[in-house]
Amino acid sequence: MSATPAPKPTPAAAHASRRALRAGAAALLLLLTGGVAAPAALSAQAAQGQAQTASLSAAAARQADARQDPPRHDGLRPVTQDLDPATVARLDAAITAAMKKDAIPGVIVGVWIPGRGDYVKSFGVADQESGTPMKSDLHMRIGSVTKTFTVTAVLQLVDQGRIGLDDPISKYVDGVPGGDRITLRQLAAMRSGLYDYTSDPKFLDALRADPQRTYTPQQLLDLAFAHPANFAPGAKWEYSNTNTVLLGLVVEKIGGQPLHTFLQQHVFGPLKLTSTSLPTGTQFPEPHAQGYTTFTPNGTVAEATTWNPSWAWAAGGAISDLDDLHAWVPALVDGRLLTPATQAQRLRTESVGVPGVSYGLGIADVNGWLGHNGELPGYESIAAGLPQQKATLVVLVNSDVDRGGSYSTTIGRAVTQIVTPDHVWTLPSPAQVGEDRN
Repeated sequence: MSATPAPKPTPAAAHASRRALRAGAAALLLLLTGGVAAPAALSAQAAQGQAQTASLSAAAARQADARQDPPRHDGLRPVTQDLDPATVARLDAAITAAMKKDAIPGVIVGVWIPGRGDYVKSFGVADQESGTPMKSDLHMRIGSVTKTFTVTAVLQLVDQGRIGLDDPISKYVDGVPGGDRITLRQLAAMRSGLYDYTSDPKFLDALRADPQRTYTPQQLLDLAFAHPANFAPGAKWEYSNTNTVLLGLVVEKIGGQPLHTFLQQHVFGPLKLTSTSLPTGTQFPEPHAQGYTTFTPNGTVAEATTWNPSWAWAAGGAISDLDDLHAWVPALVDGRLLTPATQAQRLRTESVGVPGVSYGLGIADVNGWLGHNGELPGYESIAAGLPQQKATLVVLVNSDVDRGGSYSTTIGRAVTQIVTPDHVWTLPSPAQVGEDRN
């Protein structure tokens, strides 16, 4: 469909828009600061939502929602207890303060630490118009956490002997510039040098003008390949959603199924992740939270809940919820769906040039936390585990307005400073690592 030409955004709005999409499905180390501040109405509604917070302890949430805990790999329900009251009070205060400071509409937080206890609470609102409180059972878009699923599928095919990590991408996908020198390993490790299509200014303008547009994987690759590579394969680390789109095509070609079907049968299904999916359109399972963004032509806040995520696909299009991510993180960290040898290769991380942060095959190490964050218009997420304590952290936010910095990092930092002060989840802005190329 054709779109009416969008008004030229203000410099501040354009900056916020670039942040929203470049972080978009990517998010890791691409979190721009200084975006458009939320309008007063947004701040007032967020404050009102916090005053009406539907915050539940882990035990109360399970009782109120009548939902079972995600099963452990041995099929038994975990024995749970709340964190000690003093820690709970500190977490409540820190999260509430962060939300108030940055006008964050709604947050879901889950922390599980064996031997110490659990913390599962929701804050703020899921819908600003109605004032509906956020709840811990809502579906959310999870952005680049999707990459952990896509790369797991690739590694399953490696375990089956159907592909090799050091195979060139040209063996499976035609038309990749320099594809005979770019390996699947380099794609998964973000070391291919291929241009990130979500950095393309024309793409950003088109998506702002028509967020309901459907993109095919080939259209995304065409956007990327219209630009020269940023560096020779393996020369350094640089985040690029193009890499994961290519890996999604490899899964489809060798797995013999659409990516969403392969993931359902080989990743989501075996782990009983019943609330996790890779949509093929704008469908969004109920119940879900509304998502708010400034990725608009004029930089004003809009609902992005039903925007088409096809542009993110294998790199960031998935939907999940708290319980499923609670089950997924331990499986991701311990390699439950892979052989030990392949899992060891996934976890062989290399520095990205920032102290405390390294990257493996579709997985990050952030001061000891293994997992991924995600961001796309309207939503942000963190799903990570701390092997030293067998801890799991999940953060879900229904906004990417990012007043004052990435909302998911703001909440993740506030939580981990209290529960794991020696292992704080924190990611720098591109201005610190030179990633803002626009």
